[in-house]
Amino acid sequence: MNFEDYRKYDAVGLAGLVANGEVSAAELLETAVARMAAVNPKINAVTMDLTEWGRQDVKRPIWSGPLAGVPFLLKDLGAQLAGSPTTAGSAVFKDTLATSDSAITTAYKEAGLVIFGKTNTPEFGLMPVTEPALLGVCRNPWDVGRTPGGSSGGAAAAVAAGIVPAAHASDGGGSIRTPASACGLFGMKPSRGRVSFAPTGEGWGGASIQHAVTRSVRDSAVLLDVVCEPQPGDPYFLARPERPFADEVGRDPGKLSIGFTTAALASDALDPECAGAVLDAARLCEGMGHMVEEVNVPGDLAAMQQGAGDVIAASIAATLDAEGERRGRPVSEGDVELLTWLMCQRGKQVSGSAYVRGLAAIHAYGRAVAGLFQRYDVLLLSTLGSPAIPVGHLTENPAEYVQRLFAFMPNTQAFNNTGQPAMTLPLAWSARGGLPIGVQFVGRMGEEALLYRLAGQIEKARPWFDRTAPL
Repeated sequence: MNFEDYRKYDAVGLAGLVANGEVSAAELLETAVARMAAVNPKINAVTMDLTEWGRQDVKRPIWSGPLAGVPFLLKDLGAQLAGSPTTAGSAVFKDTLATSDSAITTAYKEAGLVIFGKTNTPEFGLMPVTEPALLGVCRNPWDVGRTPGGSSGGAAAAVAAGIVPAAHASDGGGSIRTPASACGLFGMKPSRGRVSFAPTGEGWGGASIQHAVTRSVRDSAVLLDVVCEPQPGDPYFLARPERPFADEVGRDPGKLSIGFTTAALASDALDPECAGAVLDAARLCEGMGHMVEEVNVPGDLAAMQQGAGDVIAASIAATLDAEGERRGRPVSEGDVELLTWLMCQRGKQVSGSAYVRGLAAIHAYGRAVAGLFQRYDVLLLSTLGSPAIPVGHLTENPAEYVQRLFAFMPNTQAFNNTGQPAMTLPLAWSARGGLPIGVQFVGRMGEEALLYRLAGQIEKARPWFDRTAPL
């Protein structure tokens, strides 16, 4: 199968070709591997080549599952693959081999996906750009001088470059939505508890969640159906939906009440083109029959951010302390990047009392925001503060790091901490350089189905599938 034909299909479409005998899983894998060889040197999206694993996998005597035979990539953070390391973008874990698959990896395999590599991620997923010292800089297929975002930057870059139609991703503060927005993809962050982290525990106090970045809405829905089975002992979980998420795509969402804002929640203001994209999306939704009006997002954002910072820092400190105990010597400053070390030192200063108070501030913010959804079905706002920023921009001036961080990603972390589902759709492109601009839609806790219905409606009205990166 040649690449031009391969790229015409999403994952569901490719699985259909395999099921009908029009193409073999082996042919699809070799097309993906050839595309990876052609473009990965330019973008550094795939940092662990597991091609031979994939070639063994496609020899399965019996194929089953909704995505049987489709090439797939795991993010090098959060999902264990037995026999391979999950580096988390850090030299600390580069030689630590997983002894078993994570629940999500098992689910992907059972769905018939063919895993043949792992994708780039910043150290411990701490940055909204993907420039780790261990794995190297990942670049955006729309403009290789710019970041694909993070922390699922490698996943998004691989999909945008056409290596795969969909890839595993995770989101603790915007790490699905940020790179999906920067790379012109669809990205759904599910509700807290929708996808299990088994056999490990919660991520960042429940803020982190796994799923995928995709080119089509239906791929996202099918992939969420594949992985949303609660596991025994999960600290919190949502039961499987009454109807598959895949069945929601294409269903009429009805007339929704949509509140929108052009605010940058955690910084001074949006880039004008991002604000313009929100207004354009509001007009689009109104034109489709929804009730749309401007709103203010309630809640003490500063207190939530302080609490989330303490939780994340303490989590990093705990991870490095546990690794130090395992190896018999503490992790030292030279073992990790500067930001990770500073976060670790902050985490060591977070008392038990401060941790609990931080969680309380996070939960109070969630309750405040939930009040908005007593009136509105959906909140519409910009995914990012600007289109993709240049490589190196975030870290070139340490004194401006926090300011630049939230100028780029002012609107995503809030909904990790409320636990609500939030999705980004590629609905605009910048006049300066033609860079993708994502628009974010947030739903009530557990209402991914409603978001998928709305996303399917918008995808039909404003299709983006054939708008691909020039790389």
